[in-house]
Amino acid sequence: MTKHTDSDAEMIRRVLQGDVNAFEPLLKKYKRYVFKIVNKHVPYDQAEEVAQDVFVRAYQSLANFKAKSSFRQWLAKIAVRTCYDFWRKRYKNREISESALSREQKNWLETVVSEQSDVSFYEEMSRTEAREVLNQALDRLSPEDRMVLELVYMEGRSGKEVAELLGWSLANVKIRTYRSRKKLHKWLTQAMEA
Repeated sequence: MTKHTDSDAEMIRRVLQGDVNAFEPLLKKYKRYVFKIVNKHVPYDQAEEVAQDVFVRAYQSLANFKAKSSFRQWLAKIAVRTCYDFWRKRYKNREISESALSREQKNWLETVVSEQSDVSFYEEMSRTEAREVLNQALDRLSPEDRMVLELVYMEGRSGKEVAELLGWSLANVKIRTYRSRKKLHKWLTQAMEA
């Protein structure tokens, strides 16, 4: 039986030596942490399944864990990449709806675009229309573009953090962020004019 005082490294060592039950304390310890990450990036009704996928991947890749960073950081990378893979898979199977924005969504978008005040912008962002417009816009982007924008702008992570989480170079993150932002702006502008 594993004690709660066992370190992550000790539990990992035990799992790698064949004690599969030693993974359970890691799962319990990091379950909420992983769910918090996953819940930010996938629809709520899919979060539990994606979180389970994170732990399956972590277990299967445990032999590749190098103690250069903490297990928590390593698990965060797996969680972000699993969310990214969720969107890649979903985008391959999606049917793109060509419906235009509703009148309420267009009104909201016009208000936000015309407002110069950050306070008004953030007040407007809390509305349902804001989330719907943002989701529609993000759905138009590739999984790579979506993840980089969510990590940089919605979570406020640095380019270096995003590069580490996604396994990309910092230059790639910067370029993709710039291009993704332009694509998002173009779609929002077209949606407003439609």
